[in-house]
Amino acid sequence: MNFAEHLMALRRQRGWSQEELGSQIGVTRQTVSKWEMGQSTPELEKLVELSRLFGMSIDRLVGLEAVGERHDPWEEPVHRTGARSYGIFYEYVSPVKVFSLPLVHVRLGYGPQVAKGIVAIGNLALGVVAIGSCSLGVISLGGLCLGLLLALGGVSFGLIALGGLAVGGFAAGGCAVGQWLAAGGGAFSNYLAIGGGAWSRGVAIGGSAFGHIAVGTNEAQGTFSYLRAYGYHIEDVWRTVKEAFPHMWSWVRDVIQWALG
Repeated sequence: MNFAEHLMALRRQRGWSQEELGSQIGVTRQTVSKWEMGQSTPELEKLVELSRLFGMSIDRLVGLEAVGERHDPWEEPVHRTGARSYGIFYEYVSPVKVFSLPLVHVRLGYGPQVAKGIVAIGNLALGVVAIGSCSLGVISLGGLCLGLLLALGGVSFGLIALGGLAVGGFAAGGCAVGQWLAAGGGAFSNYLAIGGGAWSRGVAIGGSAFGHIAVGTNEAQGTFSYLRAYGYHIEDVWRTVKEAFPHMWSWVRDVIQWALG
């Protein structure tokens, strides 16, 4: 397959028009059309951009590499083991770029498909907003997430983390570990922990509470312990909390009231 045929096949595989392909490498639709008709060939700089865009060497792009040595990304060759290598089955790269990154990059398929963009969606996603099985970004969503601001996923790490296992400044999940606030089935925090089991160096509120100030429905252990069965009054407990932690959030009073019954 010569370069013109190869370029046309690659473009069509990704569902791009000639204009869309051209916008991603800074040329006109007419230029792409001439390349695909064999009337002209790209200069070296554009060949480099095309090779990066399609994820292959220049030799392979222009047809100098033997066809049998590798498979094109749209092919599904059957190996001797019977396994299939599907490659990328969908990719979208926004023509709009910010700081050399595409505004939107979607890269989905079998295997570790990496998407990089301001908004990145892929098996592995890196972006300001990252969505994927594994994601890294300012805002991150997925199975395994690392978010500088917000992380939401099965396992999450971030300033605000929500997930089955959540670790962050503010964390909520099945198991939550938070610097300032942790809420979940098991909650661990330096400042405030709320959960079925709550452990905190500050205030712990939950079914079983262990902390400097512990408020529990079933068990409470701490320097100041308040158990529901003993009928403590909310004003007395809240006064103790505010004396020890003057900046404690006001809504915590309602949570304590609930725990005391």
